[in-house]
Amino acid sequence: MNNAYLPHEAEIVERIQEAPDIFTLRLQFTDPYQQASYSFAPGQFNMLYLHGVGEVPISIVSDPDNANLYDHTIRVVGRVTRAMATLQAGDFIGVRGPYGRGWPMAEAEGRDVLLITGGLGCAPVVSVINFMQQRRDRFARLIIMQGVKHANDLIWREQYEGWAQLPNTQILLAANETTPHWAFDKGFVTDLLDKAIFEPDNAIAMLCGPEIMMQVASQRLLEHQVAADDIWLSMERNMHCAVGHCGHCQFGGQFICKDGPVFPLPAISRLLGVKGF
Repeated sequence: MNNAYLPHEAEIVERIQEAPDIFTLRLQFTDPYQQASYSFAPGQFNMLYLHGVGEVPISIVSDPDNANLYDHTIRVVGRVTRAMATLQAGDFIGVRGPYGRGWPMAEAEGRDVLLITGGLGCAPVVSVINFMQQRRDRFARLIIMQGVKHANDLIWREQYEGWAQLPNTQILLAANETTPHWAFDKGFVTDLLDKAIFEPDNAIAMLCGPEIMMQVASQRLLEHQVAADDIWLSMERNMHCAVGHCGHCQFGGQFICKDGPVFPLPAISRLLGVKGF
């Protein structure tokens, strides 16, 4: 019998420092069976466990086609992630997953795809970009919109340069606080919608980041005539078990870990911004 709470050992194949407090761990299971059987969908997450320290839910940012190696981009925000920041290539970590409902990639085929993210919220949609990059002919336009508080907070700068070269792809970046060398917009990511080139009746939007940003972005998308059913949000709550048993991530009548983290807007719109949810 499989134990849903038992992590499997994975080796850190590579560690990439993305920013002073942000790093990526490239992992591979040590068990050949786990290597061969593991698969995930864009938008899903793993629970990463560090012995003697604790466990945290982290989105998978790599392409599902190469599930033998999988990446997690992590921001140092607490005790567990601070300890994980000390890990190096050759170290080991516990992994269980993948969990949750991912992005609606099948529904997105043949359509304009808008990715609207804020802060490190871009991490859950990076796997979408990698997925589309390998299957670019299946989708129409790709619009990547990213907002950060300070220009220096932007990570994946080299990746953005590469993504900008993809066919039929538009990159829109904004920072609230800019530097003299910032070549993009100043302001909020939601202000960039007026510059985005897409067909509202053939568009699907995927949002991730601070909840208030997603609220505003959802409203702006509706004003641009994107259907509510075509607006998807990746929610974040304090997840412990990842299988819907502990109740820590309850969101109304649903659980973020099991029923999400990705939800269509109509399923959660009444709960957005409400204290206690």
